[in-house]
Amino acid sequence: MTRYIIRRIIVTIPVLLGIVFIVFVTARLIAGDPCRAILGERATDAVCEPFIQRYGLDKAILPGLFRENHVLVFRAGDIPPTLLDNQFTAYLGSLARGDLGDSIKFSRPVTTLLIERLPTTIELAFYALLIAVLVGVPLGLISGYRHNSGIDVTTMGFANLGVSVPVFVLGLVLAYVFALILKDTPFALPPSGRLSSGIAVIPLAQVWGLQDLGGPPRAVLDFMSGIYTFSTLVSGQWEAFTDSVRHLILPAIALATIPLAIIARITRSSLLEVLGQDYVRTARAKGLTERSVVLRHATRNALLPVVTVIGLQLGGLLAGAVLTETVFNLAGVGRSVYEAITGRDYVVIQGFTLVIAFIYVAVNLVVDISYTYLDPRVRLR
Repeated sequence: MTRYIIRRIIVTIPVLLGIVFIVFVTARLIAGDPCRAILGERATDAVCEPFIQRYGLDKAILPGLFRENHVLVFRAGDIPPTLLDNQFTAYLGSLARGDLGDSIKFSRPVTTLLIERLPTTIELAFYALLIAVLVGVPLGLISGYRHNSGIDVTTMGFANLGVSVPVFVLGLVLAYVFALILKDTPFALPPSGRLSSGIAVIPLAQVWGLQDLGGPPRAVLDFMSGIYTFSTLVSGQWEAFTDSVRHLILPAIALATIPLAIIARITRSSLLEVLGQDYVRTARAKGLTERSVVLRHATRNALLPVVTVIGLQLGGLLAGAVLTETVFNLAGVGRSVYEAITGRDYVVIQGFTLVIAFIYVAVNLVVDISYTYLDPRVRLR
C-alpha cells in the first residue's frame, strides 16, 4: 500500500507541472493586460510601463516568446538569452520555494487570499457532495431494485431534469421561491451571502486565546475559522452556526443537483448489472433474505463505480462553484478566479488553479485506495 501511494504521488508531479504550464500560457493568451484591466481609464503608457516592469511582465513568457502590443511574438534568436530568464522559470522557482506569488490586483500574497477564500468553496462543495451522495445513492438503489416501476421512471425523470437545468437557473429559481414567495414564513431562506447582517464569527484563535500563535499553525487555524459551520460548531457560537447553515442550504442544493442526478443514474445501472450476476442468484438459492442479498452482497459490489463517480464529481463541484458563488454572492475560489480572469490577475489564476488541481488529484488517490476496502478482489500493486 505504501509503495503504491508513493508511486502515485510521483506520477502526479508531471500532471501538476503540465497543469501549471497550460494555465500559465492560457492566462497570458487573454486579450488585454493587467495594468489596463485594473486601472481602466487611468491607465497610460507612462503609468503601465513601471507597473509591468514591477511584476516582471516585460520579460519573455517562455524562451523566445514575448508579448508585444497585446500580441504574442516568437523570436528564435532570443531563445538562448531567455532560456532561464523568463516568466515561467521565475514562477517555477517561486513554486519550489512554496511561494504562490502576490496578486497583481490586490498586492497581497496568493496564499493569504487562499486562506480567506478557499474555506468557502470547500464548505460549499462538501455540503453539496454530502447532499448528492445521501440522496443520490439511495434513489439509485431503489430505482435499480424496482426496475421499470413507477418509482424508477419518476426517479430517473427527475435525474434527467437535474442534469438538464443549469446551475445558475436553478439558483435563481431557488432564491426567488425561498426568499420572495416564502418570505415571512418558517421556510424562508436567505438568498445570498454567508451570514446575516449583525452576525459575525469570532475566529478560533481569538476564542481559544491563541492570538500570539504564528507561522503555519496560525494559518491552519485561520483556514479552519473560515469554514463557518465547523468553527462555530466547535467554539459554541450557536447563533452564527444556525445562520451559516441557513445561508448554505440554497447554494448547496443548487450545486448538488447535477452530481446527485449523475450518482443516482450510475448507482442504478451498477446495481442492475450486479443483480444479474451468478453469485447473487446463488445467494438467493441458498435461502438468504432479499434484504441480505441486496444490501450485503449486491450493494457493496455495486458501489465500486459509484465511488469513482463521486471522486470525479468533486472536480465538477469546484468548477460549478464559479456560477453558484456568483449567483449567491459567496466570496469563494470560484468567484475569485472569475474576477482574476476579468482583471488579468495571472498570479491568482495560476495559484488557485494549482491548488484546486492538487485537491482533485488527492481525492482521486483516496478513491483508488478505497477500492481495496469495497472490493477485496482489487489489490493495489
